[in-house]
Amino acid sequence: MATATRTPAPQRTPPGPPRRPGLVRTLWGSTLGKKAVMAVSGLIMLAYLVAHMLGNLKVFFGPEEMNGYAHWLRTLGEPVLHYAWFLWLVRVVLLAAVVLHGVSAYQLSRRDIAARPVTYQHRRPRASYATRTMRWGGIILALFLVWHILDLTTGTVNPRGQAGHPYENIVAGFRNWYADVIYIVAVLAVGLHIRHGFWSAAQTLGVTRPGAARLFKGGADVLALAITVGFLSVPVGVMTGLVD
Repeated sequence: MATATRTPAPQRTPPGPPRRPGLVRTLWGSTLGKKAVMAVSGLIMLAYLVAHMLGNLKVFFGPEEMNGYAHWLRTLGEPVLHYAWFLWLVRVVLLAAVVLHGVSAYQLSRRDIAARPVTYQHRRPRASYATRTMRWGGIILALFLVWHILDLTTGTVNPRGQAGHPYENIVAGFRNWYADVIYIVAVLAVGLHIRHGFWSAAQTLGVTRPGAARLFKGGADVLALAITVGFLSVPVGVMTGLVD
């Protein structure tokens, strides 16, 4: 009688140590990491706003100055970069900063709500107006970016909308009262956003000493005011006939 041979069961390899998440995932998963991403992306957008405002002020020097500056931006980096490549690189970096900033802000707000599911019995709004309006201010800015691109980048909603003539497009756009209202509301939201966001970024990046804190708070006020006045001066210049 033949005896059946048993096939030895395959030996299982003991599981190795659990994989540690990468540095990027760990950073993004933590509250502190999201705040750092918000701070850095906010500073990138702030640098763009300052440069953009200074460029806009060239409108007060006439069409040749403004249009020449716009052409120079498109040729910046040549011959290493092709025509308008520098502008597209800036747009890609800016878009990434806007997305990271918005996603971080949304996720942090959801974490804050989840951590405090029960509302306070006594509501005392101690935060400043800028602090309380950071969320809807961001929504206003996002909607304004769409309008601004359609107005002065693609020329879709601009009465003139002629490529290569930013001076004439600016004058044509700001001669419409509704464009002025949209622009002014958005710029005021930008100022409030900068005033609170710049100070929050400084705190996130480690500014805690009282003397430095007062300096950064004052700097946030001055910076927000300067950017607000700088941007508002363009539509006001067109409305008053100073720019024509």
